Amino acid sequence: MALILGLAPGARAAQPTTPEWFPTQLAHIDNSDQVIVVTAAKWSATEGTLRAFERSATGNWVQVVDATYAQLGYGGLVNAGDRRQASGKTPTGTFAIETAFGRLPDPGTALPYTKFDHNDAWTYDPNQPTTYNLFQNAAVRWDAYGKYVERLWKYGQQYNYVAVLDFNLPTGEVTVGPNGIRRTSSPADTRRGGGIFLHVSNGDKTAGCIAIAQERMAQIMKWLDPDQRPVIVIGTLATIDQM
Repeated sequence: MALILGLAPGARAAQPTTPEWFPTQLAHIDNSDQVIVVTAAKWSATEGTLRAFERSATGNWVQVVDATYAQLGYGGLVNAGDRRQASGKTPTGTFAIETAFGRLPDPGTALPYTKFDHNDAWTYDPNQPTTYNLFQNAAVRWDAYGKYVERLWKYGQQYNYVAVLDFNLPTGEVTVGPNGIRRTSSPADTRRGGGIFLHVSNGDKTAGCIAIAQERMAQIMKWLDPDQRPVIVIGTLATIDQM
C-alpha cells in the first residue's frame, strides 16, 4: 500500500488551518453578507492588510478582494472604546458601512453617495457637540471651529472616494438649521474623535483612517451594497477574531 511521504502508517495529513482573519473566525459580523477585514501585525503598526469577502448563495464565504496594502493611523491601533481625539490611532472593532462621499462622481456604488464641493466639511469640535462627527454642506466659513473641521476639498485625492465607518457617529435625529448647519439631537462622544473613514491613500500614514490605492478603493465602492449589510473588522492578527 502506498504511503504519504513523511507520515507514519495510518496517520492522516494535517488539515489546513483557517486563517484568523477569515469571516468564519470573526465574532461580531452577525448577518452581514459583505465583510472587509483589516489586520495589522501589532498594536503599534501603522501599516496593515485589507481583504474583502462576500457570502455566497450557499452560505460559503468567497474572497473578492485579495490582500491589499493599507495605511493606518500614525499612532497605531487602539480599542474603539479607548480611542481619544487627536491620538492618530485607528480604532479596532466591527463597524457598519452605510454611507459614502467623494470628490469624484459616484463610481457606481449602491451606498448613498454625496459628491462634495468646496463648501462641504466634516466637523468634530468638542465645544460644538451637536455638530460633532457630522458631514456638513452648509456654505459657511467654519472659522469658529478652528482646527476641528475638515474642509473636504482641501484633502485632494485622499477623499476621491470615501466610505464612512460607523465609529462614534451620533445616533440622534439630524436636523438642518436656517444657516444650513446639520445638528443632532443625541451627540456623539466628543472625547473619542471622528471622521474615521476608508479612503484613498496619498502614500502616507493617516490620522486614524484606513487608506488604500484608488484602484482598489473604486473596486470596493462598486461592490458595497447596503442590502448586504456591509461591515469592516479591524484588529491585530492576534485579536481580529475577537473584534
